[in-house]
Amino acid sequence: MSRPQKVHLYEVGPRDGLQAEATIIPTEIKIKLIESLAETGLKTIESASFVSPKWVPQMADAHEVMSGLKKHEGVSYPVLTPNLKGYEAARDDSVSEIALFGAASESFSLKNINATRKESLIRFSHLTERAHNDGVKIRGYVSCVIACPYDGPTNPHHVLDMTKAFLDQGCYQISLGDTTGVGTPTDWERLFDVLLKNLKPADLAIHAHDTYGQALANILVALDRGLETIDASIGGLGGCPYAPGAAGNVATEDVLYMLNGMDIETGVDIAKLVDCAYYISDALQRPPISKVAKALGRSSTHS
Repeated sequence: MSRPQKVHLYEVGPRDGLQAEATIIPTEIKIKLIESLAETGLKTIESASFVSPKWVPQMADAHEVMSGLKKHEGVSYPVLTPNLKGYEAARDDSVSEIALFGAASESFSLKNINATRKESLIRFSHLTERAHNDGVKIRGYVSCVIACPYDGPTNPHHVLDMTKAFLDQGCYQISLGDTTGVGTPTDWERLFDVLLKNLKPADLAIHAHDTYGQALANILVALDRGLETIDASIGGLGGCPYAPGAAGNVATEDVLYMLNGMDIETGVDIAKLVDCAYYISDALQRPPISKVAKALGRSSTHS
C-alpha cells in the first residue's frame, strides 16, 4: 500500500495535552491557543472535555472555552464526552463533533472509566444514539492498543473487537492509542496486519505517545499502511493520568516537519505552529518539549 499524498493532522493538545498538566491554565489562554492553532491551517482541534472537574480539574472550564471561542469556518472543534451527562452539557454549547474513549484492555477500562469493555460499549450505545439523532459526528478512541500498564501486551484481536464495535455504533473513525508509548514499528505492523484484514485505512487514525522516542517511526508504519489521519499535540503536551510514566503525545510540529520532508501535504504552516508551541510553553513556564520547536526557535518568519 502506498503512502498518502495528503494527511489530516488531528490536533489534540488543548484537550488531551492540557488535561494531563498539573498547572491550571486560565480560560483565556486556552481560547487564544485554540484560535491560534486554527490560524495555522489545522482543520480539527480537539478543544475540551466535558467530564467531572473532580477527576480532570484542567477541563472544569469546558463550557467557558467552547462558548468563548471565535470559530473559524471550515475548522472542527470536537470535545470529549465520556457519558450522557457530558454529552448533554456539550450539546448546550452547540458542539458538532464529539469523541468517546474505550480501551482494548480490561484493567485500563476499569481504571479509566470505571466500566468493563462490555459495559462501556453498552453505556456508549445510549450516547451514540442520542448523538446520531442530533446530527452530531462521533469519533472513537481505543486506548492501550499495543500494551496496558496493568495487563501487559494487548491482543490485537481485542483492539479489532473494540474498533469494530465503535464503528458499528456509528463512529466515523477510530483513533488507535499507544497510551504508554511502548510500541515499536514491529508492534504496529503486527497490529495493522490484523486490523487491515477487516477494516479500511480510512477507518483508522494513529495516536502515538512518545515515551520511548518511537512515535515518528511508528507513524511512518501507519503511513505505509495507508492511514491518512495522525493525532498529535502541540508542543508534545500530554500524557495519561491513568498510565504511570507515560510521556506526552508526539508533538504536532515534529510530525509536520517529517511530513513536509516527505512531500506529504497537510495545509499547515510550520512557523505558525511553532509559535503556538512557544505560546503554551510560556503559559506552563517551561521550554517547549519538541525537537522542532527547539531547533526553529520562536519566530513568525521561519519557513
